[in-house]
Amino acid sequence: MNRRLYVANTSLADDQGKKRLLYEDLGVKEYWILNVQNMQVMAFVIENQGSRRTIESQVLPGLAISLLNDALRRTRQINQSQVGAWLLTQFQQ
Repeated sequence: MNRRLYVANTSLADDQGKKRLLYEDLGVKEYWILNVQNMQVMAFVIENQGSRRTIESQVLPGLAISLLNDALRRTRQINQSQVGAWLLTQFQQ
């Protein structure tokens, strides 16, 4: 699998620590952590036997992580179907 998404509530340190090392060992190309307390998506690209944060998906080229963060924040203000509709309009631009 090329991408993983995990929702971190109490496991944030674990997701950024030992799970990150596991993904590196398994050759996962990219993974995202959803920090529910800060309403933030963090994306990591795994390469050269390590990983680094990225602002744009490498597995889904052209997908800016900031767009996901905007969508996540919108879920606090409007319902999910409206967020989905908004995302579709963003993808069409």
